[in-house]
Amino acid sequence: MSTDIIVIGGGIAGISAAARLSEHAQVTLIEAEKQLGYHASGRSAALIEVNYGAASVQALNRASIAFLHEGGYLSPRGLMIVARQEEKAAFDSDLAAMGVVQITSQEALGFVPVLDPDTLAYAGYHADAHDIDTDRLMQDFARQLRSNGGTILTGQRVQAIRRVDDKWQIETESQTLEAKTVVNAAGAWADTIAGLAAVAPLGIVPHRRSMARIAAPGGHDTAGWPMFFGVGETWYAKPDAGALLVSPADEDPVEPHDAWPDDMVLAEGLDRYQSMIATPLTKPIATWAGLRSFAPDRTLVLGPDPSMPDFVWCAGQGGYGFQTSVAASRLVANLTLGRASELPLSVVAALRPDRLRQ
Repeated sequence: MSTDIIVIGGGIAGISAAARLSEHAQVTLIEAEKQLGYHASGRSAALIEVNYGAASVQALNRASIAFLHEGGYLSPRGLMIVARQEEKAAFDSDLAAMGVVQITSQEALGFVPVLDPDTLAYAGYHADAHDIDTDRLMQDFARQLRSNGGTILTGQRVQAIRRVDDKWQIETESQTLEAKTVVNAAGAWADTIAGLAAVAPLGIVPHRRSMARIAAPGGHDTAGWPMFFGVGETWYAKPDAGALLVSPADEDPVEPHDAWPDDMVLAEGLDRYQSMIATPLTKPIATWAGLRSFAPDRTLVLGPDPSMPDFVWCAGQGGYGFQTSVAASRLVANLTLGRASELPLSVVAALRPDRLRQ
């Protein structure tokens, strides 16, 4: 099977890049699992807060949010940071970094009434944080790809990548595909895919993040609660369909795999959450984990490899994949096709793989 561009990876990074590229070329997306968004994209906290992440990530957030608003992908959530008396320095640092405004403890209890007033000393709130309808966003990108004549192949794990003349040949478990350009959007497996293509890896490392779903504390209606964090992002909680998601915000480096939670790490995170909550913790309804993959400088890697320009990176999304997807996919398409980007040159330079080859 021959095509212009093969995108490897069916998470939000791959499907958004493939959709953008399909406006100008014949694109085939291949995904190892039997469904799109199986790994990190299917286990996302699904929130956008424009001040979250490194400077280049924030630039992508700002360049994405109008599209997400106008497309109806966002709904109000809000974000709150809570801290103990002895955490004042860390609390002040979080406020400065995230543009959060300090509020009183009573105001914080108005937002999340199960907080422990005897433990809560400081709180900050930011209204401009939104839930993302991640499922619809992925479906719409997939629909765009298909409507432009693109193809999505699932259950196609890459086994070999060869360079034949001026094209790439990609061998999966059931077929061989050929294209001039390959886009590596393989998430936790991005360096593995690069190795198969004899392209030097960039040091992209997956990190496990665990999650528990618990019943609404005290039977409260959590729908209007903000997402709330411990200082330094040592834990967070987020309303979810009448329940509450609680994470220890762990970032343990691991090998790429179908992730599962570490019971001890999860228990420690739940204990940190419980230390700020007056209502007793109940047994989790469900637990799971996902992999957030980072480059060494913890920002995305977008664009052609300097040593092999028809091998394009779309990787290192960390926890920012959905919130940056609109602008990141546009940049990947522009750099792949040799078009100018509307982003500042300094931002593009901070995202290109060239920075990691020096």
